[in-house]
Amino acid sequence: MECSWKTVLLLVCASLGVQYTAIQTLRDSLSGPCQRAYRCRSRYHKYRWAALCDESWIPIELPQKHILLFTTTRSGSSFTGQLLNQHPGVFYVFEPLYHVQQAFTNSSSRLRRTLDRRALLGAYRDLLLNLYTCDLHFMENYIRPEPHEHITSSFFRRSSSHALCSPPVCLEGGAAAISDLPDEIWCPKKCGALNLTLASMSCNSKGHIAIKTVRIPEVGDLRTLTEDPRLDLKIIHLVRDPRAILASRITAFSDQFRAWKIWNATGRQPRYVELSQITSTCKDMVASARTGLQRPAWLRGRYMLVRYEDLALNPNVRATEIYSFLGLEMEERVRMWIVKNTKSNVSAPSEWNYKYSTTRDSRATAESWRLRLSFDIVRTIQDLCSDTLALLGYKQVHSAAELRNMSQSL
Repeated sequence: MECSWKTVLLLVCASLGVQYTAIQTLRDSLSGPCQRAYRCRSRYHKYRWAALCDESWIPIELPQKHILLFTTTRSGSSFTGQLLNQHPGVFYVFEPLYHVQQAFTNSSSRLRRTLDRRALLGAYRDLLLNLYTCDLHFMENYIRPEPHEHITSSFFRRSSSHALCSPPVCLEGGAAAISDLPDEIWCPKKCGALNLTLASMSCNSKGHIAIKTVRIPEVGDLRTLTEDPRLDLKIIHLVRDPRAILASRITAFSDQFRAWKIWNATGRQPRYVELSQITSTCKDMVASARTGLQRPAWLRGRYMLVRYEDLALNPNVRATEIYSFLGLEMEERVRMWIVKNTKSNVSAPSEWNYKYSTTRDSRATAESWRLRLSFDIVRTIQDLCSDTLALLGYKQVHSAAELRNMSQSL
């Protein structure tokens, strides 16, 4: 028995020696800008890295860091996400969970009836994990129509990501830096369909992977990802005054909020106005903030609460704080973007003035909702969301005159 164990140990040592020699031989055989390309993840072994390899997008050797911009619809997340997207070391993806939601929504009615919140959240987390490990091919399970040979024209808001509109993903992307046109216009015209294999390569070359989502209700739903040893996840929890959120939703999604528009215009509350959506938004927001501020062990050092109003009023200061939390340095490109996109007269092309626009006078728009919402609606939201307003430090108003008095910040 003793002899057999020694034999096994000897065989294991010999095997390790052979593997080490093979790796050393492979390392020595590679030269030039691709000499470290062998470190790429094994899932890409069948693709021709050497033909595409370049110093600027070889797979990085240091562990990657992962960022989740966690928020709700119309909370300023498009603007905040672009603060991350401007950094050349960040691979940014805008709302990839949209594809999961669409795939579930478009499923058969029988399947939809069997789905519950836990199943959907499980699919969300599964996709996030795969994206954070740079397996963009995993999205093919949800993109419709299904990509052909890993190529798709249906990637949601692909043009919101510099990485997906730049080499090696888009060979024309080098001109984007000097183009005066916004990426929303430029990228689809110049880059064509998205090659998910090249996108995965670009992802592997970046030190930080950032994803923005409005589709996960509470920060507690992310616990399994913060505890996953494969990830180094940090969460930016972006919140906004719920009164401002509602005002923005009424403007951006007028069909869905028609009853609110009638109420706001006439001063009379329709019987069929839907209150549950804003109530749910406030409930999720306050639950997540309470969890984050309690600093549980699984979230400690990984959570940062950011009020959109603070970011809009002091973009340089707050952006610097966010970058410090994430372990990123503020590049000049980021600072220039902040100046250009927070002191604007909104003179960009008309195609750019739409619901996802990030070009605005941020100081002027932070509380502009106070001039658009009727006092009756504001009072209703304050009653529904009093806990949220109190926890996050938003002041209530008690009259129409107080609401319109812009010299007093809320």
